[in-house]
Amino acid sequence: MAQRTRIRRGWWWAAAALLTLAALLFAAWQIADARCFTLTGSVTCRVETKAPMVALSFDDGPTRSGVAAVMPILRRHGAHATFFLIGNEAAARPALVRALLAEGHEIGNHSYSHVRMIGRSAAYYDEEISRTDTVLRRAGARPRLFRPPYGKKLIGLPRAVERHGYRMITWDVEDPAQATDARNYADRLLREVRPGSIILMHVMYAPNDMAREALPLVLAGLRARGLQVVTVSALLEQARN
Repeated sequence: MAQRTRIRRGWWWAAAALLTLAALLFAAWQIADARCFTLTGSVTCRVETKAPMVALSFDDGPTRSGVAAVMPILRRHGAHATFFLIGNEAAARPALVRALLAEGHEIGNHSYSHVRMIGRSAAYYDEEISRTDTVLRRAGARPRLFRPPYGKKLIGLPRAVERHGYRMITWDVEDPAQATDARNYADRLLREVRPGSIILMHVMYAPNDMAREALPLVLAGLRARGLQVVTVSALLEQARN
């Protein structure tokens, strides 16, 4: 009888330990995915300002089709944006980085290989940031902003970002999930925007056609609300103004 009791207690403690571990892992995943919170370092997902400004940002690439699609639209609307570029893609197409810079857009660091950067070594984070930094600087950029791939960060990455003198930037408005068409995409995104917002759009790859089609509608909608579209760094200068 005593042996059975010990076995039952053992199973209970094992089950409790597994449940606790699962809860901790879930909590860590939620924290890693939080737009506006980080356990270490700091993160900016929007800017507190009364100025009628928002920052527009694009992730990934650069790709020829993506840059060719959005650059004329931004030029036509007098808008400047921040492009968070992947190091290995920028290394393959440095002319596109230079083209974006020539139009007055800002270039940010989006890691070299675009993997989820949690649970890795400090050396790995340093390599991803510094390698991309080198690529972007060779193309003429002076990046100071870092966006974590998929928005994932926990402890090691924020520390690495600060070690390299970068500022970590996420967003408070992004591509709406399950948008039905470009008009629906734009309307849903615009509902979330307010002064100081950092908007994230994905336009670089073939599956991003809807976002590309929606971009002029988004820009027109922001202008109709009296909101100027600027780079992330320009918006950061407006903090608390």
